[in-house]
Amino acid sequence: MRLRSAAAPFASLALVGALAVGVTPPAAAQPAVLAIWTPDLTTGEPAGVRLDGGSVRLDGAGAYLAPVEEGSAPRGAAVPTGLLTLRPQQLPGATDRVVTTVVGDVPAGSDAVVDVRGRRAATGGWTEWIPAEPGAGGMVAELPEPTSEVQGRLVITGPPGSGPTVRGITLAAQPATGRLAQAGAEQAAVHYRVFATREGLVGGTTANGHVITERDHFVALPSRRGLSTRDTSDYSVKVCAPNGRCAFAPVWDVGPWNTRDDYWNPPSVRQEWRDLPQGLPQSQAAYKNGYNDGKDQFDRTVLNPAGIDLADGLFWDALELDDNAWVTVDYLWTGNERLSAVVGDLPVLAAPDPAAPPVGIAANGAAVPVQCVLGQGADRWLRIGAGQYLAGAAVPDIGAPPGCATAVTGTPDTTGRTAG
Repeated sequence: MRLRSAAAPFASLALVGALAVGVTPPAAAQPAVLAIWTPDLTTGEPAGVRLDGGSVRLDGAGAYLAPVEEGSAPRGAAVPTGLLTLRPQQLPGATDRVVTTVVGDVPAGSDAVVDVRGRRAATGGWTEWIPAEPGAGGMVAELPEPTSEVQGRLVITGPPGSGPTVRGITLAAQPATGRLAQAGAEQAAVHYRVFATREGLVGGTTANGHVITERDHFVALPSRRGLSTRDTSDYSVKVCAPNGRCAFAPVWDVGPWNTRDDYWNPPSVRQEWRDLPQGLPQSQAAYKNGYNDGKDQFDRTVLNPAGIDLADGLFWDALELDDNAWVTVDYLWTGNERLSAVVGDLPVLAAPDPAAPPVGIAANGAAVPVQCVLGQGADRWLRIGAGQYLAGAAVPDIGAPPGCATAVTGTPDTTGRTAG
């Protein structure tokens, strides 16, 4: 299901001349600018790219395969894709629209674009990454809510050796228009029942640059909009199996089948396949209903309906699966609950008692919703769901959750919600 190797030979493509992607019209036509900055490329977090003399180029050994975003490659063609996550930028006010400009050499059949995300006021987490698209004033990322802190991520695609060479990036944040309401305080994370497959690929490299280990703990989703930077839990999921076991894990890879299918989003903002209902992966529609002639975005015949890939440790140890299965997934960053990072791969227990039976695993670095706290000091327990508890030391930074009125026990049901 996965296209992993980006090191295969590609036909050489001639470079075009110097190109500024996202060039804006004359200043007189521009709206007000809240802030404008040029990130230092040398301080970015690379995944599948390398810095060479201050410029960014693809590194074929670490890139993952995906279609060109905007280019001359035919539909279905896959080329290496690399990421450079830039440092966040604090703004003097709120924005919901960022114009991006990339300066470099971009050959035919390749591309260089910028994703942008914003810090969410309600949770302290991040919005999803929003790819900049052609709009008024250049390449524009329209953020889903106003924010005063933004971050950019360079995405380059093309054959190694003849792909893009990026020399600079400029971002210009425009004042929030008021067209978006502030996010409400009460919004549960969306959750859907999807088919899960085991990723495997030990020794390979994920889309965010993580080298896969034996019994690893992460997931892959078929869109980079919810892809965490390496070793972070900016985007995490809760996966529950029919046997009642659940796992909390970060999103560190892109797949299965597709790379632009953020199916958990409403059709109005979904990057591709907008005629499908929210929560329905394109691969599932192709496999079960013959959608897109039964093929994925690479024109491969879809052989199963997978909407999530699970690393081996999640698949075998956390969920105790012995075959691919239908699971329920909570896409935790889509809600308005505050999420806190777990330190260490730790068992999730059925009650606030070290002798309680384990009901799953919270992976190291995963983000979990701490609903309330029981006890104090060494006897502190954190409830992260009904019938789901972590020892207090597992999550150092929990904010200020309320105390639990009582311990709530129960077994997760097949919808991913808990009874009891």
